[in-house]
Amino acid sequence: MEVYTNYEGSNLIVGLVGELDEHSAAFVRHKLDEFFEQENYTDAVLDLSRLSFMDSTGIGVVIGRYKLLRKQNKKLFVRNPSPTVDKIFRMSGLYEIISRA
Repeated sequence: MEVYTNYEGSNLIVGLVGELDEHSAAFVRHKLDEFFEQENYTDAVLDLSRLSFMDSTGIGVVIGRYKLLRKQNKKLFVRNPSPTVDKIFRMSGLYEIISRA
């Protein structure tokens, strides 16, 4: 699993590469928390174009980061989900709380 960041204007873009599952969840959670502690961005966008799989543990990681950012009065968006991850987002109802960028 790989996690990378860059900025687009005032938005923090976080890309996930690989599979977000029980084996990588702790690593991803730690990296996202580390990035989200920064104060120099307005909102965060998860770029999921290179995330090939996500299980229920991954859903929990995303929901937890959504709640963390909400406490900071920031929004979390997703963009470019792979077809597999898009299906998981639709089936789990994640799009009801996290909008597409």
